[in-house]
Amino acid sequence: MSRPLRVAIVGAGPAGIYAADALLKSEVAAEPGVSVDLFERMPAPFGLIRYGVAPDHPRIKGIITALHQVLDKPQIRLFGNVDYPNDITLDDLRAFYDAVVFSTGATADRALPIPGVELDGSYGAADFVSWYDGHPDVPRTWPLTADKVAVLGVGNVALDVARILAKTADELLPTEIPANVYEGLKANRAKEIHVFGRRGPAQAKFSPMELRELDHSPSIEVIVDPEDIDYDEGSIATRRGNKQADMVAKTLENWAIRDVGDRPHKLFLHFFESPVEILGEDGKVVGLRTERTALDGTGNVKGTGEFKDWDLGAVYRAVGYLSDALPKLPWDEATGTVPDEGGRVIENGEHLQSTYVTGWIRRGPIGLIGHTKGDANETVANLLDDHANGRLHTPASPAPEAVEDFLAQRRVRYTTWDGWYRLDAAEKALGEPQGRERVKIVEREDMLRASEA
Repeated sequence: MSRPLRVAIVGAGPAGIYAADALLKSEVAAEPGVSVDLFERMPAPFGLIRYGVAPDHPRIKGIITALHQVLDKPQIRLFGNVDYPNDITLDDLRAFYDAVVFSTGATADRALPIPGVELDGSYGAADFVSWYDGHPDVPRTWPLTADKVAVLGVGNVALDVARILAKTADELLPTEIPANVYEGLKANRAKEIHVFGRRGPAQAKFSPMELRELDHSPSIEVIVDPEDIDYDEGSIATRRGNKQADMVAKTLENWAIRDVGDRPHKLFLHFFESPVEILGEDGKVVGLRTERTALDGTGNVKGTGEFKDWDLGAVYRAVGYLSDALPKLPWDEATGTVPDEGGRVIENGEHLQSTYVTGWIRRGPIGLIGHTKGDANETVANLLDDHANGRLHTPASPAPEAVEDFLAQRRVRYTTWDGWYRLDAAEKALGEPQGRERVKIVEREDMLRASEA
């Protein structure tokens, strides 16, 4: 093949960008070359870095700098505001590219099968994160009327939700939050936030740094009940074999033995409390019922039959993200992923030719952002192996301009990498009068206008 290898990547978050980077670092990139087009349904790139990381975590958002350097490469093009499959289908992509990689991530909430989840005041954490991160496709307001709030889950998303609920709006104002989020948080009435985990401190999935950051706010008093500090043989083995788990447990132990201070917002971290029902009256959340659990020797827990009702006005379910099924691709309902072998999409035991997955759509929403890079490298290595051995199909219209003509004929209003620079500049200009790095533009139409300016 004398022309460059043409690859489409659907999803321009970290997983997709890392896959593009791996392609450009391969031997094939030197001769005959690689041409990569990223398709993203949002007008802006970066996926969950932009719409899934809490605004008071600029350190994590710094990853954008590295992703920026990848997208700056001339062999990569960005087609933003292009939705799969409504604007472009798998058959369409096959007409233009030798291979297609799906990296669409996970943005929905995993279901929690307990009574009461349908009540008014029961929320999925992913929806709340989308609101405070200024996602263009969610409502502009959020009901923050409850004085006492529960967060179910002991992962980093649960910490983010709890921290945003516990901080004051003015603490978050120096970040990139848009005006509607600031006004919403100013009206927040929450004074008590209760985080519930059904297992113990050794099994918590917090990152040590994220956990410690809870205590840095002058308005948040973090409280741990000494009775929740308990370990069995399995827990001790976990701590010995996992440095991060040990650091988390030590932090929780230190908080459990200190005196409670006078910071205005109380954030309680509860362990060995398994949610069994969200309680309601007149269709609204009025509480949470939990069952006390106990360690069984292996690090897992069993119910004790002891129940407690908590007086709460809202419940946020942070029990994991879930990917959306992708049309034309096989789907595993149990795991919420596309079946694969080494990134090759598998349908009826066979590789679906020229079709690949990487990131959370492949392995589920587990691991930190850095784990995504290794995932992308494996997928790309197998794609290149298929290319070297003649297993890729031949597209009918591989010329780079063919897909541009196609989108123009479909009247798809797409954004580009140059457009991102314009949107980026517009957001920074909004923040400058307030001494802020940027203020995020929220409305899709406003994002498109700024990108096209």
